[in-house]
Amino acid sequence: MDDQRLLELMQRLSRSLTPGDLDHTLSRITGAAVEVLPSVEFASITVLHRDGRLETVAPTDDLLWGVDAAQYELREGPCYDAAADAVHVVSPDLANDQRFPRYAATAVTAGINAQAGIRLFEAPKSRGALNLYARETGAFEDLGMLGAFFQHQSAMAIDYAREIQNLREAVRTRGMIGQAVGIVMERYKLTDDRAFAFLTRLSQHGNMKLRAIAEQIIATSEQPPR
Repeated sequence: MDDQRLLELMQRLSRSLTPGDLDHTLSRITGAAVEVLPSVEFASITVLHRDGRLETVAPTDDLLWGVDAAQYELREGPCYDAAADAVHVVSPDLANDQRFPRYAATAVTAGINAQAGIRLFEAPKSRGALNLYARETGAFEDLGMLGAFFQHQSAMAIDYAREIQNLREAVRTRGMIGQAVGIVMERYKLTDDRAFAFLTRLSQHGNMKLRAIAEQIIATSEQPPR
């Protein structure tokens, strides 16, 4: 790939990864992979949760639900390895790849002959990898600089989406706590400071987050009288 073509693809990628919430961002990443990266026909994201559960997110085709599930069940395949162990896994010829003998049979039967996995993010509670699929044998032999740039841009987009999500959650939590303070004030005829202190004591004594205490108080206030 010449420099001009590489530059054009990078510019297209930057335009494709528009900012948004996390679900939107993940869908744009897989969509952009198919649109921008050479040879990619299908894409999905694998999320490995802290409890060991594996989940497919934002697949570009329904075919990938079964293909990804086979890798999770067998604990074998480029997308499983990229999420669980390695940072970058490429298999240009699955049918003859000795690393994935059981999974390869499933992939080839489904029409997938080449695959790549690229680690996208690592978070305290999860780890994610981008899965790239092609029907053509020999694809992904050299993702090179474009693959690295895609990984970098995707990680930046995910970080931005997480910031937005955290801000929204903070606003929602603040509103919920404020509602719970109001309920306690009315119920026990307390000032707002004393009502908040009451919630704080409940949180400390019960070893629960303040948000969870607020949710409980709101839920009980919404129950119809018997």
